[in-house]
Amino acid sequence: MASSSNAQTPPVITTRILRRLLASGVHYRVERMLERIHPADLGPLLADLTPDEIRTVIDLLFKHHRAAAMLKELPPELLPQIFDAVSDQRVVDLLGRVELDDMLELIEGIPEERAEAVRAMLPDGTREALRKAEIYPPSSAGRAMTTAYTALDEKMTAQEAIDSIRASGDLDESILYLYVVDEERRLKGVVPIRRLVASPPDRPCSDMMITQAISTPPEADQEEVAKLVARYDLLAIPVTDVDGTLLGVITVDDVIDVITEEATEDMYHLAGLQEEDRVFTAPSQSVRKRLPWMLANLATCFAAAWVVGLFQRTIEQQVALAVLLPVVAGMGGNGGIQTLTVITRAIALGEIEFSSGIRAVGKEFLVGMVLGAITGIASAGVIYLWQGDPALGFVIFTAMVATMAIAGLLGATVPLALKGMGQDPALGSGVVVTFFTDAFGFFSFLGIATLMMEQLL
Repeated sequence: MASSSNAQTPPVITTRILRRLLASGVHYRVERMLERIHPADLGPLLADLTPDEIRTVIDLLFKHHRAAAMLKELPPELLPQIFDAVSDQRVVDLLGRVELDDMLELIEGIPEERAEAVRAMLPDGTREALRKAEIYPPSSAGRAMTTAYTALDEKMTAQEAIDSIRASGDLDESILYLYVVDEERRLKGVVPIRRLVASPPDRPCSDMMITQAISTPPEADQEEVAKLVARYDLLAIPVTDVDGTLLGVITVDDVIDVITEEATEDMYHLAGLQEEDRVFTAPSQSVRKRLPWMLANLATCFAAAWVVGLFQRTIEQQVALAVLLPVVAGMGGNGGIQTLTVITRAIALGEIEFSSGIRAVGKEFLVGMVLGAITGIASAGVIYLWQGDPALGFVIFTAMVATMAIAGLLGATVPLALKGMGQDPALGSGVVVTFFTDAFGFFSFLGIATLMMEQLL
């Protein structure tokens, strides 16, 4: 049967192949290889190259005007390694070819003492735009916006607007929407590019524009901006000041980056990690960033062990209890993390607030209790078949119901409490919930066993 597609799988390009070609000095083959690689796929290839090899690759990318496109796609932890391999002048040239929002991110990858020298070499206009953008708080709309957008006068006709776009040369990334402004650049409305193309040539922009345009202030948190874009199905959102003056635009590709950053942040916080700890981060930095939470986790493990130590005599009398301890703790920990994940996601997407969290807490408590009863019955059946001891099965059933109910309660309460205190709801929640569910699981299981020791013996 003939294939229905003529598409070919691109050749596999590895760091080893790239290094071999660079060592051979056959640069024209390296150029051809780089032409077939998307800028976003270059990061893993560059990670294991030496500074001299990186410098050669950057030179070849410059030759084909692809260095800036590659640079803005690299993982942040690779930027210092790349910048170390190129001169200040080359860094300035690279920065001059990216948008302002990308420039802000790249500047952060340059060591502070060197960044000042690079800033001094930037053109006056670029340096001033950079200074103004840095006034806005980190992770704000002002930092994420691009100042390259297409603005129109409301008196323009559709044909005049199209001619204006053509006259401006290359189309920028915000061409999905056109922004209608007055003489003082106050935002009046938004014209989707599809509406402009489909309109009669003599139709004025004032008739085509959407007057109830969704916008955001530059101080707004980028996570809130992402929620607006998702809620209203936007491809871009304008950034305006208190007077309605159009300052810039946040496009959908930047919003996707924000969503990725926020998801990474929540994921890392749940595991007790810092955002800067990535796959290409130096081992020494990863150890330094992970050690505090690991030490905190070690302390909680010893605290849970102390709870077990309170029932040492009980365990000595019935050794099977020690074997079953991980079952109770493991189920409670999993239940707590499941609830924690659901509640943290709901908070991140704005589906739940602190004031409406009581209903969610009650629901998760009930779900935990039902799951505990079902898994407890299953556990009791396994213990009866294994040990032939209905009393021990009753102990694990009761402990499972109590532990899973508390796991649901804590998994919902901890992130809501952190949110109510103005903290990130994912910050350390996983460590806290796991500790308390483990400790309570040990205490309930061994406590009930102590009370029923006569029946167990």
